[in-house]
Amino acid sequence: DDELQTDGNRSGHLQNGEQGLAPTNEEVIRIIAAQLAEIGDQLDKEIQGRVVNDLVHHFLNEKLSKEEIIHYLSSAVRELTKSIPPDMEQEKAMLVLAMLLTKKIVNTVPSLLQRVVNTTLNYMNQQFHNYIVEMVSAVGV
Repeated sequence: DDELQTDGNRSGHLQNGEQGLAPTNEEVIRIIAAQLAEIGDQLDKEIQGRVVNDLVHHFLNEKLSKEEIIHYLSSAVRELTKSIPPDMEQEKAMLVLAMLLTKKIVNTVPSLLQRVVNTTLNYMNQQFHNYIVEMVSAVGV
């Protein structure tokens, strides 16, 4: 499993000094990453500081469970989707919004990196696993 990053790059794993993906998978990942990065650029300006600061507050609250924090992240993503253009695919926009929020939270409080990334990955796996698999399959055809 390779990981996409919000800047359109992938993390990759080294095997014998080589990237671990076959060229066809690499191209699929680059296409999807480019699409997500383009959507991210469009949506970035929609995310207000208040939303990020509220999420930072929740992530800093050690008393909240993972599920509670995922709920707050999910609520923020749903709220932000109200401002997406009607012609934009909602699931793709929500996926990108989750990644953008992650980036903004970590830029605000870098010490939250591990907690925020793990929570976002759990959220994305819960909400978008099938969508991501379909997206990869559609591009890879």
